[in-house]
Amino acid sequence: MKAAKTIHREQHHFGWDRSLPPVAWVSPGEAVEFEVVDASGGQLSKGSTVEDVRRLDFSRVNPVTGPVYIEGAEPGDALVVEIVELVGSGWGWTAIIPGFGLLAEDFPEPRLHFSEYTGDKVEFLPGVVLPFRPFPGTIGVALAAPGLHSVVPPREVGGNLDIRDLVQGARLFLPIQVPGGLFSVGDTHAAQGDGEVCGTAVESLMRLVLKFDLLKGASLPRPAFETPGPGSEGLGQGQKGYFVTTGIGPDLMMAAKDAVRYMIDHMVKEYSLAPEVAYMLCSVAVDLRISEIVDAPNWVVSAYLPKGIFM
Repeated sequence: MKAAKTIHREQHHFGWDRSLPPVAWVSPGEAVEFEVVDASGGQLSKGSTVEDVRRLDFSRVNPVTGPVYIEGAEPGDALVVEIVELVGSGWGWTAIIPGFGLLAEDFPEPRLHFSEYTGDKVEFLPGVVLPFRPFPGTIGVALAAPGLHSVVPPREVGGNLDIRDLVQGARLFLPIQVPGGLFSVGDTHAAQGDGEVCGTAVESLMRLVLKFDLLKGASLPRPAFETPGPGSEGLGQGQKGYFVTTGIGPDLMMAAKDAVRYMIDHMVKEYSLAPEVAYMLCSVAVDLRISEIVDAPNWVVSAYLPKGIFM
């Protein structure tokens, strides 16, 4: 689908703010091309080292391209965003950032890892291949509340959702709170596991085409989405089955942490990976799922490792 407009990567901002002037006006039914900067805001490149992670300027992290004003969009409507196309740059990075991630207390030192991708494959390590399933991690509209709001947490109007099924063909529905919606997108990923447990995926600058429409008076309470197919399988990675660890206890957060810790231990023992590398691999390939939340007082969180990623 040919895009009517291109929003260039220089046209980005940090945080959601209803007072930001739009960089473009779009009519329902139009497709728009967005150039997206990676989550570091361009601070990390192929030549970067772990010291660059240590020196990250967090005021420049997670930029979003936009905002775009959708003609006719009013509070109470829902913005329909169809993911038409994503084109990657061929490489991406994953990092452990001190103080960030599910196991920040276990991994206090920074780490930086690079992946290459071509076709439908992402090579995380020699012999460790993930499916290339690109998607935007951050995608949303402005909040009605005045002022600047951090882009880091997800919100009722979208934002840093990190839903890895928002791939080509998916349709995302966003509640509109301000006239025009003021839509922005960023944080594109080449691969990610459900949970993004170390805090970063395979972060990669990309170009994407999105098509917009409106559902008038939808009164949508929270974001919703439709997937184009059966789910997140790729490269037949589930055909060899999964190795699954569990965390069990009265607190879902602690259960999730335990499940990931046990998975890291497994990969260290089974595949001779360094703990830091295993943690980052959990973030880009392992899926966290709530297996049980009804048998009080303890809940079960499972971490699924697809054995097929190991060639």
